[in-house]
Amino acid sequence: MQPLDTAALHAELATCPGWGLSGGQIERTFGFPDFVRSMRFVNELAAEAERVQHHPDILVRYSRVTLGLSTHDAGGITGKDFAFARFADRVRARMGDA
Repeated sequence: MQPLDTAALHAELATCPGWGLSGGQIERTFGFPDFVRSMRFVNELAAEAERVQHHPDILVRYSRVTLGLSTHDAGGITGKDFAFARFADRVRARMGDA
């Protein structure tokens, strides 16, 4: 798998509101009402990451979870990263304020 070129990267970012570039990866911070809900989100992402063998960098700060995605084997950002970003967005949307 090859890293996306600049044009493709920006085209993909345009389809993923809330995600941005940061230090060679795509990144987004998600907010939650409390720590328990943050961890529910992280646990669901962890299960999917294992299933697809694509693991994000995850930073938990009580009610905020920051995800960073890049494909280390490819040396950059690939379609796999955007697929996982969309998965994370769907999980968050499904959780609502729960």
